[in-house]
Amino acid sequence: MRKMMRRHLGKVMAGAGIAVAGTAAMVAVTLPGTAGADDTPSGTQGTQPAGQAAGQPAGESGQPADGGAAGEESGAVAPGTVEAAPVQGERGKGRDPLTDDELSRVEQIALDRQLLRSSESVDGERGPERLGTDLAEPDTADLDKPNAPRRADVSFYDYRDDTLVTRTVNLDTGKVERTGTQRGVQPPLTHAETTRATELLLADPLGAGLGADYQDATSKALTSTDQLRVTAMVYRAAPGAQSAALDTCGEQRCARLFPKVINGPWIDARSFVINLSTGKVGTLKP
Repeated sequence: MRKMMRRHLGKVMAGAGIAVAGTAAMVAVTLPGTAGADDTPSGTQGTQPAGQAAGQPAGESGQPADGGAAGEESGAVAPGTVEAAPVQGERGKGRDPLTDDELSRVEQIALDRQLLRSSESVDGERGPERLGTDLAEPDTADLDKPNAPRRADVSFYDYRDDTLVTRTVNLDTGKVERTGTQRGVQPPLTHAETTRATELLLADPLGAGLGADYQDATSKALTSTDQLRVTAMVYRAAPGAQSAALDTCGEQRCARLFPKVINGPWIDARSFVINLSTGKVGTLKP
């Protein structure tokens, strides 16, 4: 089995600490050997909070469903209770986190018709790829004002020209106060970008070994990204470290993937980099 796996991407990782090559330094990444019971087929994503195993009914693990006397006699810990989240108002105050209503509103304001028409998402659709929305730092002139306006920074990545676009929206006036554009700045990848990178790898001949390794581990064919849990990181090119197709990574948006069989082992895909800006897959030099 070991020889069979090495004919594919390299091997299915039964659990080891691996070294992930960065741009100028080595970043240590430790991957667990097997998935916990909380793995769920939710597609490509990062880590999720630990909690009760999915589908586990109350009363398992030696605990009666009602948490009554039987649990006390056996010494089992009574189940905890989760306090309901406080009711969230439409608008926050001061440095309160942005409410759902505020998030929805500022994202609509930031993505106006001009930006929608002139930009492109990771899937090649009209409009930029939304990266995130955060409460903006107060302006210097507003630091001592108790009723200073709340502002939000909305970040987009425009795949048409590989530009990071950040728009600052004033929540009081509902207007965009500032627009900043940067090149060569690569924030962390989103769930949508991770999914797209996985799709590109699966569709490319270089990624054929990923499907073969998956079949070795599960005896099933890999036909969808939903069969994997994938963590991704931005890749920046280093002199002589990658194939020529990846030399523009950093100026363009590139990803390295760390796929994992759901409820199973990690698959070693460290030698591949996906250029999301061009849709091409390349390899790192050994």
